Amino acid sequence: MRGPYASTVINADAGDVWAFLREFGNLHEWLPGVATCEIEEGAPLAPGAVRRVEGAGGVFRERLLTLDDEARTFTYAIIESPLPMRDYHATCRVAPVTDSGQAFVEWHATFEADDPEKIAKILTRGVFVPGLESLRKRFG
Repeated sequence: MRGPYASTVINADAGDVWAFLREFGNLHEWLPGVATCEIEEGAPLAPGAVRRVEGAGGVFRERLLTLDDEARTFTYAIIESPLPMRDYHATCRVAPVTDSGQAFVEWHATFEADDPEKIAKILTRGVFVPGLESLRKRFG
């Protein structure tokens, strides 16, 4: 199943947006509903790092899989979640909009679930869209 997807254009340099977004332990600074986010295992920017995220939806634990500064992408997996899903992998990417100097940001995921449409809706409406909107406003 194609998983949740969201994207936005931010009125800021792609390098500046990437410098902020690549910080795996700062989710609480920009994702609505996240109360705390802390690196509980590994080096913060090294693949293998695990962040513990607490918010209105419960506790999530996520492992950084890749961080590519040249391509401005990172991927992560959810290893513990209150949502009934498994094999969740997501990618965030920041790309320059070459004709305007802005940044294009996209966030997408794949996962397995008994009711994938329901979970995709929860993630898209409750996480991806408000997260990117908040990120856009931060650079406003």
